[in-house]
Amino acid sequence: MSESLFEKSRILAIWLLRLESLILVGLVIYLLLASIFATATWPSALIGEIVFASAGAIGLYFASTGFVRKRSYGRAPAVLANLIALGVSYFMISGALLLVGIPLAILATVTFVTAIFGYRE
Repeated sequence: MSESLFEKSRILAIWLLRLESLILVGLVIYLLLASIFATATWPSALIGEIVFASAGAIGLYFASTGFVRKRSYGRAPAVLANLIALGVSYFMISGALLLVGIPLAILATVTFVTAIFGYRE
């Protein structure tokens, strides 16, 4: 793989991981506001989703810093998180939630590929 293609993948991985992190922050804000303005049927599940999404946002941002510093510590979490997102998108699509499942699948696939090719020893 040429050096410029590696560098383009690395930079794109940084931006995509940070975009995914920002999306999760938006989801956390939405869930917090929804819990304030609506009655939660399962508050413990809502708290779990908020904690999990917050941890995911922090983890994805931390993974992007690995790509910024040209270190390997960000690659494995980025790949794993996007493989999980691909599985989630599969279940969304099979459950007829195409409006969310298809964009998630596209974003996860592109980020997965750039994370794979965005680091070289």
